[in-house]
Amino acid sequence: MEIHIGERVADVSLVSKEGNLVQLTIDGVPYDVDIVMAENGSCSILHDGHSFNAELIRKEGGKSYTVNAHYQQYNIDIIDSQAKYLRMRKGADEKQDDKIVSPMPGKVVKIPVKVGDRLQAGDIVVVIEAMKMQSNYKVNSECVVKEILVNEGDSVNSNQTIMTLDLVNTEE
Repeated sequence: MEIHIGERVADVSLVSKEGNLVQLTIDGVPYDVDIVMAENGSCSILHDGHSFNAELIRKEGGKSYTVNAHYQQYNIDIIDSQAKYLRMRKGADEKQDDKIVSPMPGKVVKIPVKVGDRLQAGDIVVVIEAMKMQSNYKVNSECVVKEILVNEGDSVNSNQTIMTLDLVNTEE
């Protein structure tokens, strides 16, 4: 996942977690840390024999934090695969593509449409579960389902085409 720390963007991956011991990589560099979280948002971090204390204050929405550490304050935004996809879709403000593509690996939970269905903007075409979270994927303009390439229960990869669509030209 991406973590934005002010203007800096870091690629962070959790390798393993056993109790308080956490192995992760930050921009490809491995780190072994011991993290103890308190109920009030304070945490103690041990790394290479050094102790660090930080206060985490969750902002509205749950994926942004203010972190106070070493008399400094940092604004942190966690950008997981789903948030990244949604940000790209909102920022693009584009016409509906002629296919639905999985933005991340996951499992197809539900396909509430069938071939030949005429869809309107906002209609849900597939529900994918990834990281124990279900996400609804919708069309953003009028179209017809041309082909469904997966079944409910199938695993999908990132950037895998799930279905193709025939776009309805409403400009006249």
